[in-house]
Amino acid sequence: MNIYLICTGNTCRSPMAEAVLRARKINKVEVRSAGIHAVQGMPISDHATTLIEQAGMPYTATSNLVAETDVVWADYIFTMTDVHKQVMRMQFPNEANKIFTLKEFVAHGDGLNVQDPFGGSLEVYRQTFEELIILMEKLEEKLLGGHAGEKN
Repeated sequence: MNIYLICTGNTCRSPMAEAVLRARKINKVEVRSAGIHAVQGMPISDHATTLIEQAGMPYTATSNLVAETDVVWADYIFTMTDVHKQVMRMQFPNEANKIFTLKEFVAHGDGLNVQDPFGGSLEVYRQTFEELIILMEKLEEKLLGGHAGEKN
């Protein structure tokens, strides 16, 4: 199963989400991330890097712009906000049936958006990182049903 995680610049939320999901080592799940307005090859934010490294998670250190090849590759595309979802569905109407906000897919409530920590303190990033950990746990449970915990 291929999962594509999308945010704005691919320097905060989606790289953190990618690291968290990749660290879960779910059998036969591949994960990539990108941004709808990313600059290709920019380093991810220092605070995101700090949190990911403190958690000992593998990660992609540079940003990626959304690519049509990755959109087609993905079985599921999860966005960090409803606006991201709308943009992705407009840009890739033939793939719209697999594009969801992460929160709507896991039925997490509290709106559809994952807080953007961009420009915030390490603590603001930590709040988003911890939220993503919970969301990825819920995603794993939903995708694997009764098979949660099946690792590589």
